[in-house]
Amino acid sequence: MIRSILFHSICCPNVVPIVPWKAGILKLTDHTHSYSRKDAGPPLWKRIDKAWVVILLIPILLVIFDRPQLFPTVIFAAQAILKTGVFIVFAVLAVGYLKATGAETLLARAFEGREVRMILMAALLGGLSPFCSCEVIPFIAVLLAVGAPLSAVMAFWLSSPIMDPAMFLITSGTLGFDFAIAKTIAAVGVGLLGGFTVKIFAKSMVFSNPLRPTEAQPECGCGSQATAFSGKPEWAFWHDAKRRRIFRTTVIENALFLGKWLLLAYLFEALMIRYVPAEMIASILGGDGIAPILLGALLGGPAYLNGYAAVPLMDALLDQGMSNGAAMSFVIAGGISSIPAAIAVWALVKPRVFYAYIATAMTGAVIAGMLWNIVA
Repeated sequence: MIRSILFHSICCPNVVPIVPWKAGILKLTDHTHSYSRKDAGPPLWKRIDKAWVVILLIPILLVIFDRPQLFPTVIFAAQAILKTGVFIVFAVLAVGYLKATGAETLLARAFEGREVRMILMAALLGGLSPFCSCEVIPFIAVLLAVGAPLSAVMAFWLSSPIMDPAMFLITSGTLGFDFAIAKTIAAVGVGLLGGFTVKIFAKSMVFSNPLRPTEAQPECGCGSQATAFSGKPEWAFWHDAKRRRIFRTTVIENALFLGKWLLLAYLFEALMIRYVPAEMIASILGGDGIAPILLGALLGGPAYLNGYAAVPLMDALLDQGMSNGAAMSFVIAGGISSIPAAIAVWALVKPRVFYAYIATAMTGAVIAGMLWNIVA
């Protein structure tokens, strides 16, 4: 039953307690062709992509304040993009294939059977699915509304934004295959931690009646949205014109999305190497103790804007003395509790569940950081 309702929610999103809102879409006030002033959409400055603005602003500021550094910075970013280009291509093609085939519908199987099995499957599939925090909101809303165990839902919700196929490829190309594998394991581990914690304390006041009504789904700048396919995946998607269109659109959207954030991140990496003293990074986030790991987890939430942009920044910080454990705790805590993701979670569940979500993210990030410090 859960699977059928979930599929129906994807095909008919109006039945979900969350109505996705797209900036810039005109809304008719009546059936005539007259429009009010507010129907023109948000002001231009709200519709402009701020990431592209910053990308253009960095060279301008360098021309004004440090012209000799302009070409080294641009060349550094261009070379870095070319170096990771093959991973970007594989990433966007992989996500496009998953979307076009409708493989996401397999996620519903994680929420069938015994509760322990649900938690295990939800954490595993969450760590492998191409979803960010915002994209899983409609799924979570429906699952909670039809009575799926909060333990399994929490396991999926925690593990999903940390790792996905595209993230794995970008991380492997920049930080190494070992780091990518460790982060994937950490994603599943944090999901299991949250799922079994909720199961143990399911009857407590914290986790009872978790969902609160909402009318809007906040956006976090993710790539393509969930597809509207249901039933069994169609692995040979190219025989269907609609699926070919989904594949093409997804590939283009994700290529622009990844290219934008990675270009911005590489520009920042070049600036950090040039202007941020390595001794300062090493003194704050270096060393083998728990303090850098705790600080990395605490900084992860407010400083983490985008998972793909975080990868090159971690590369630069590691080169400047950041400890391995602090890097791992930063990316784990940041992926789950970053401001965009936290807003999405806050909009869906009651505050007590939200605080448990954040606490689990921080705890899991610190544990992952400590273990990676030992292994790396």
